[in-house]
Amino acid sequence: MIWQLWWVWAVAGLLLAILEVLLPGYVLMGFGIGAVATGLMMLVGGPFAAWITGSLPLLILFFAVASLIAWLALRRVLGVRTGQVKVWDRDINDN
Repeated sequence: MIWQLWWVWAVAGLLLAILEVLLPGYVLMGFGIGAVATGLMMLVGGPFAAWITGSLPLLILFFAVASLIAWLALRRVLGVRTGQVKVWDRDINDN
């Protein structure tokens, strides 16, 4: 199956990273990092890589967890900082 190929996940991650440049918001970048992490896990292997790649639900679960961790890390590093909120104390129509 196509989802069992490591390079498919890597290409999907790169495409999501390119889409992030066109539609900024750090959401697609988290999914892109998760897809690249899934592809690297499949390429490098490990003690549970063969077990996960044989099952589509487990592979999607790994992708979802990796994407969530990446999104939380991006949010922590690049997210809204304290003090960035603009507070308006007067209306533009006030004289």
